[in-house]
Amino acid sequence: MTSGFDTNLPSVRQVQSIIKAQKRVELKLLTGEVLSGILRWQDPNCIAIMDDTNQQTLVWRQSIAYLKAFD
Repeated sequence: MTSGFDTNLPSVRQVQSIIKAQKRVELKLLTGEVLSGILRWQDPNCIAIMDDTNQQTLVWRQSIAYLKAFD
């Protein structure tokens, strides 16, 4: 049985490199809400982001409009 998490996809690899580098990101949701912080982990369904107050938010992938990383 496969997990459905294809690590060969460029988007998955790019998000993983952002997690490893601990770059700050901005996630804009389809609702218009913007979250900013550092990505902690990803799985096939969700991405976890930690904000400046160390509050972790779990975001469903299908709710993301875009992800922007900052250097």
